[in-house]
Formats: sequence, C-alpha cells, structure tokens
Amino acid sequence: MSQVPDTVATMTTTAARTTPKAARAAYRCAECGWTAAKWAGRCGECQAWGTLAETGDAQSGPKTSAANQVATPARPIADVDAAGARAQPTGVDEFDRVLGGGLVPGAVVLLAGEPGAGKSTLLLDVASRTAAKGRRVLYVSAEESASQVRLRADRIGAVHPDLLVAAETDLAQVLAHVDDVRPALLVVDSVQTVASALVDGSAGGVSQVREVAAALIAVAKSRSLPVLLVGHVTKDGSIAGPRVLEHLVDVVCQFEGDRHSRLRMVRAVKNRYGPTDEVGCFDLSDSGIIGLADPSGLFLSAGTEQIPGTSITVTLEGRRPMPTEIQTLVTRSTLGTPRRTSSGVDSSRVAMTLAVLLARLGLDTSGHDVYVATVGGARAVEPATDLAVALALVSSHAGVPLKNKLVVIGEVGLAGEVRPTAGLERRLAEAARLGFREAVVPLTRRGEKLVAPKGLLVTEVADLTEAAAAALMSTLSVN
Repeated sequence: MSQVPDTVATMTTTAARTTPKAARAAYRCAECGWTAAKWAGRCGECQAWGTLAETGDAQSGPKTSAANQVATPARPIADVDAAGARAQPTGVDEFDRVLGGGLVPGAVVLLAGEPGAGKSTLLLDVASRTAAKGRRVLYVSAEESASQVRLRADRIGAVHPDLLVAAETDLAQVLAHVDDVRPALLVVDSVQTVASALVDGSAGGVSQVREVAAALIAVAKSRSLPVLLVGHVTKDGSIAGPRVLEHLVDVVCQFEGDRHSRLRMVRAVKNRYGPTDEVGCFDLSDSGIIGLADPSGLFLSAGTEQIPGTSITVTLEGRRPMPTEIQTLVTRSTLGTPRRTSSGVDSSRVAMTLAVLLARLGLDTSGHDVYVATVGGARAVEPATDLAVALALVSSHAGVPLKNKLVVIGEVGLAGEVRPTAGLERRLAEAARLGFREAVVPLTRRGEKLVAPKGLLVTEVADLTEAAAAALMSTLSVN
C-alpha cells in the first residue's frame, strides 16, 4: 500500500512534463506575411523595418483540415475551355495595349499613381465605354460623393444609363451593391478608403487593406467579374498599403506623368495575362483623357535649327518605338566641384559616358558643369541611348551641332566601342517614317545584314571616334 502514493506522484510528475508549454505570441510581417515567434525590428524575409505585429498564439505546426470530397475533379488541360479567360476590350485602345488586349473575366487590376494624375478620370472613361456596349457597370466612389462623380462624367462625356454610381466606404455595403446590381464591371475608387466593420483599425491600415482586397478578389473570382481598383502611392512613388496587395491582384499598373504636363503614361509592372513591357500614352485635358496612338512627336522640340548639344535617338517602350530628343549643356563651372545634373536619363550611365569620353576621346569636363535632360518628360534609361548622350556631350563641348535630320542609336562600352542594340530595324523604321534622313548605328554582327528603310542613309560605326566623325557637321579634334 505504501507504493501507491509513489506511483501517483510519478504519474503526476510525468503528466506535468508532457503538458504543452504556455502559448507564445506570434508576430507577422505586414508586408510579406512572414511569421516569427519573437518580435524583431526587421523582417527576416523582405528585410522591411518595423513591420512585425503581434497576431496571436504561435502554432507548433501547420494547420491542416480533414480531407473532403472533391467538388470539381481534376481534368486534362487539353479539355479545359479557355474561352472564359479571353480578354474583352474596354474601348480605350491605349489601356487595352497595357492590359494585353483588354480585361479578363475575374481579373483584378490595381491602378496606382500620384494624386491628380488622372486615375479616376481614366477609369470613369473606361466604365462609360463599357456601359455603352450594353454591359452594366458599378462605379463605387469611396472618396467623392455621387454628385462629384456626376460632374466629372459631364465634363468628359461619360454619362450613360448603364453606368451606376454608389458612394460607399463600408465593405459590406459595397458587396451588397454588387449583389443587387450584378454588374459586368466593378470599379472601386479607392481600395485604401474602403473599410470593413469586422476588422480593427482605420481605413487604409494594413489589416483593413488586406481584408478589403481579399473580399473584392473573392467576389471577382466567384462571379468572373473584372474589378478595377484605384490605389494610392507613398512619397517615394510605391503603392501604399501592405506589399501583399500587389501579390494578390492580377495586374498592377502604374500611372505616371508630370503634373505640369498633359502627357500621362500607364505602365504594367505586373500582368498575369499579358506583357509587362508595354506603355500607354494619354493626353489629359479639361475635356477628359484621350489615348495617343502616335505620341512620337511629343518628345521632340519644335525648332528646326540644329543647336550644339542636341541629338535624337529612338527608345523602345515595349514594342513601341519612341523618338526622344537628348539635350546637353557643357559650360565652364565657377564651383569647386562641378555640377552633374540629369533629368529623364540614368545619372550613373551619364557619369560612365563622361569617363569613357575622357579616356577614349580626351574630352575633359573636370572644370565644366554638365546638364543632361530629355524633352517632354520622356525617359531614356535604356543602354541604346548611350551613343546619343555621348555625341550630344561632344557636340555641346565643341560647340558644333550634329547633322540635320540625324538619329543616333547604340550602346557605348567602357572601351569606347559601340555595341549593337535590340530592335534596331524597328527603331530605324520609325525614324524613317518621321522623316529622318540619316542614322548612325552600331556595326552589325558577323553573318548578319541590316536592312535599312527606304530613304534613310545608315552609317555603321565601331567606336566613338567613328561615330563623332559621322555625326558632327564639321570635322574637328575633340582632344
């Protein structure tokens, strides 16, 4: 009998050892969803600072659920009907170009941009054109009243009976409108101003944006309903809210444009249904936003006289060639450290070009201020613009202009050689269409033959010395 208490004590001790430990708090990154048992100042996955927040009890293992009966059996991919995933044009050709042909049923598109860039105007135009095709559209405005949306619609001519407007900021009310209207297209302006009463925090917070986006995506997928979301951006131009928002949606478009200019450009930085290298050009005015099918002349100055320091090149925005004018100014500096200022071009490539010009041509700009810019707010950041920048700098330093009606294309290496670039024939065809008569391009590779467009005299060069001799109006020594 004396052994019974000992046995009970032993069992009690063993049970105490096998009792689970007290649950510990778990922390989740608001940007990428990475979890950790302990708080840290920096996420171990995306390296973001201050994004770990307490979410609840840490789990000892992954959550699982019991196997259920399969509702839709798997089938061979050849038996899957792809007709339901074909893009439907919106009626705005430039927007369709960026999307890859139009809106795919069930796709969720996030359009982000700075305030006043024209996001709401563009989507209201898309909504009215969709409604004009006999498809009902629901436009949910969480930032403006219905009367304010009507004023904009009157201004751009976007009033249509099948375009329904609702001013709501509550997620439940938005979903109720979707059930009531059963639209063919849903526009939400904007996702950061809609909130759910079931989630703590104010509208625009990490939890709210994640919940609102997840609910709208679930509706889009279940109903095969295309959804257009407007997103805000931060000071540095990135999309506001959790980074997981960009992973959840199907298409992310960036709205770009200088507020002092009428030109607006839309780029797809993520697209599950089309290319991500296309760009759409628009003209934003008081009467609305109009697509520019041929924006080639926007990035060229109107003057006909050749001025030292200017050159013309052709960049590729996706598959679209865009003639761009490069302007440079090299002037004596009165400062101890000369200035190096660039706009629309890659500053690091400009610095590299100046170093190559000094080493290979003896062009010394150590005592000069150097300014490099593009015309019309264009972006010339691809390597194919190196030769145009280099020859413009040589022209400005020497005070001798380049030849009239000349286009320059090519990448410059550290050895001073001019390297071939992609899409050369497409660039030359666009230059010939715009009336350019001469072109300076890199030598073609061995075994290849360049087919020059009719009316365009093409000069192939191997290095900077040959390029300067072929492009400048007069022969001079650049040393």
